[in-house]
Amino acid sequence: MKVHHEGRDVLVTYFIILALLNGALWYFFHQSVLSYFIGGISLILFLIVLNFYRSPYRRFKGETKDIVVASADGKIVAIEEVYESEYFNDRRLLVSIFMSPFNVHANWYPINGKVLESKHHDGRFMAAYLPKSSTENERSTVVMETEDGKHQILLRQVAGAMARRIVTYARVGEVAHIDEHLGFIKLGSRVDVYLPLGTEILVEMDQKVTGNQTVIAKFKP
Repeated sequence: MKVHHEGRDVLVTYFIILALLNGALWYFFHQSVLSYFIGGISLILFLIVLNFYRSPYRRFKGETKDIVVASADGKIVAIEEVYESEYFNDRRLLVSIFMSPFNVHANWYPINGKVLESKHHDGRFMAAYLPKSSTENERSTVVMETEDGKHQILLRQVAGAMARRIVTYARVGEVAHIDEHLGFIKLGSRVDVYLPLGTEILVEMDQKVTGNQTVIAKFKP
């Protein structure tokens, strides 16, 4: 387990602020109840932030051909056929993963392949589990094509009510791998994957999945 590089500056800043605050309290109040109380609260807050920015070391060990792996840790909140109007303009199978503030918030590429599109959209910050958040919230869209060129998917990182920053590393034209980080979303949020009709879905509603580990779907030949 390590700290994700998106959180290093934040953690250093928090540490300095909390150290100065507790140092001042200790200097003026010494071993008082207030000093111990604030010190305990500061430690808990720092550990919460540290836990949020954790970045586990993971490698997918299974067969990667024709499979789609979960891009994020969280819970499946949607499995449905929808009309995708941003890029494909056709009907797709949507699988959505909701991440709570306690989940790992690093995102992985769901397939091996080429990045065809990468775009950021400004928007609202409604609760990420609501259906409209997928098209109205702050979000980033990444379109990928499988290595054999037979299948294309759209991946959408969606900000939630608490999330205020989406980081996306995908660049058009680059070749990406399942074991690589796609990006990072700060605080509660959601990741949507739009798959071709006929794709075999291998997860169920409310199932908990692990990013870079759980196979969520399989392409049909």
